[in-house]
Order: sequence, then C-alpha cells, then structure tokens
Amino acid sequence: MRTVCISCIIIKINMIMKIGFIKPNYPYEKRVAVLPEHIVNSPNELIIEQNFGEYLDIQDEAYSKVGAKIESREHIFATCDIIFCMKLIQESDYDKLREGQTIIGWTHPTGSGTTFMQNQAIPKKLIIVDLDNIYPAVYYLGKKYPISFIKPNFIWRNSYNAGLCAVYHAVLAHGILPDSNTKVAVLSIGNVSQGAVASISKFNTNTRIFYRKTMHLFYETLEEYDIIINGIEVENSNEHILTKEQQKRLKKGCYIIDAAADAGNAIEGTHYTTIGNPIYEENGLYFYVVNNAPSILFRETSRAISESFAKVVYNADIRTFLDLIRNE
Repeated sequence: MRTVCISCIIIKINMIMKIGFIKPNYPYEKRVAVLPEHIVNSPNELIIEQNFGEYLDIQDEAYSKVGAKIESREHIFATCDIIFCMKLIQESDYDKLREGQTIIGWTHPTGSGTTFMQNQAIPKKLIIVDLDNIYPAVYYLGKKYPISFIKPNFIWRNSYNAGLCAVYHAVLAHGILPDSNTKVAVLSIGNVSQGAVASISKFNTNTRIFYRKTMHLFYETLEEYDIIINGIEVENSNEHILTKEQQKRLKKGCYIIDAAADAGNAIEGTHYTTIGNPIYEENGLYFYVVNNAPSILFRETSRAISESFAKVVYNADIRTFLDLIRNE
C-alpha cells in the first residue's frame, strides 16, 4: 500500500487555500464555471486566469471587484497548490503540473480521464477532486475517497442540459426531422434522460422509455428503433448496455445518441466525438458521443454550474477535501 504524504497535507490545511481557476482548453468548451456574483465571502484566496469570462462577456474587473486576483495561466500553475479546471486538463498543460498539486473539476478518473490519471496524476502525486454529479470523490495514488458531504445530484441541471442539448444537436447535425413515424427508445430516466425526453418529445416521435428493470423489453424490440438515446453511465466497463453483438440486430441507419457520453462503456465500441464533428458511421449505424454537449447552451449552463460549484468549492473550506486523505 502506498504511503500518503501526511506532512504535506497538514502544511496545506494550516494555511489559506489559494485556488487558481484556469479556462478549460477542451475542444469547443465555452462554459464559464465561476461567475463573479457567486463569489460571496469566500474563505479561500481566488486567482482567476486572464480573460476567464470572455465567452460570457465578463471583464476581468468584475472578478477583481469581488476580491479575486487576475493572473496569467502560467503564473497560476506555478504558484497555486490548488487548480480548478472544469474539464479534464489537456496535454498542452501537462508540463505545467507540479508534484503534489490538487486538481478540482470534472476529471472522470475511470472514464475519459483514465490516461491522465495513469500518466500524470499518479506519477506526480496529484490530489484529484472529481466533482461527479452522483459519485464525487477524491483520488490519490490510485485510491478513491468518496466525498460524502456533497449530496448526489448537486449539479443536476448540467446533466439535464446534457440530455437536452445532445438530442437537439444530434438531430440537427444529422439533418433529420423526427416525426410520429420515427420510433425512438430512451434508456434510463435520470437527469440526462429527462433532458433528452424533453427534447425528443418536441418532435412528436413514437417514443418508448426503458428503465434498468425493463431493459429486457428493449432487447426484445431492438430491430424496431430509428433512434436510440442512451442516458445511462456504467461503473464497470464490462457491463455494456448495448453490446457489439446486440448492435448487429439494429435497423440499418439506426442513430445512437449517447447523451450520457459514456464512450466505449454503456455502448460497446464507441468513441468520443466533438461538437464540431459530432457523428461517425460504423457498420451501417450512426453514433453521436459528445461529452460536453451542455456547452452548446453555455450561457444557460454556466449560471447553473457556477451557482452549484460555489456552494461546494468557491465559498467552501477546501481543507475538507484534503481531510479525507489525512484521516485515512
């Protein structure tokens, strides 16, 4: 069992937490994760990257007025022990990461962030605070520490918008106009699927909704559907919702919209696409797997996520995350 550097963590928790906010450089990402109006009596020292709010026309001065400091991206990486980046840090920033830093955001350690965890987080002893909507956790040296003090669905609106945006975008990108003759299956009815249903129902489609307990009915009718919308994420990559073998039974031209963007897991064999290039065809089927679809509604979603993150990060005592490791 690897040894946690307790002394390093104790040093951190005895000082004011300096959090550096960097703009995600993930492709086509336009959401702004912190708005000035949501910074209220923060116990932390907040350092904001220059032009952080440019997509919402927020000037740097607006952050300065609420007590934040404005610095360059390089300065933030070099001086802040805690880095907040809403989306997964990209390779262009790997050389800026310092050993022992804390990274907060949507890192997806067991999904799209697996390579980052193996090549950066573990070798550099990074403390990863993954703010997953359902299972938030701290990851350190390959071990997971659940964050029990953050309630599940604390940022449900972003998940809802993921389903909403994915369906609208997928339909437009594919150049189709579903109608009552279009047979649609929606898998699960969590936040993502609720947004997806809200979108697809606007087209008056012939839609059936399947829950985990009724998936056998979906499998019995696989050949019928023109569109399949997935809202399920699986914890085990071997527990596919739709296997490659089952995909062979689908109608030619069937359009699979993975609104949950659980590439390769929920729908076996799939890979991520982007907002700029959202669809690919394989074996006569079409796939949409964009994992930042809420960025399409970046103004609406930014406000929702900023308000939610403010409660658990910006205006909270960051030391509570480090305590999970210290108390191990």
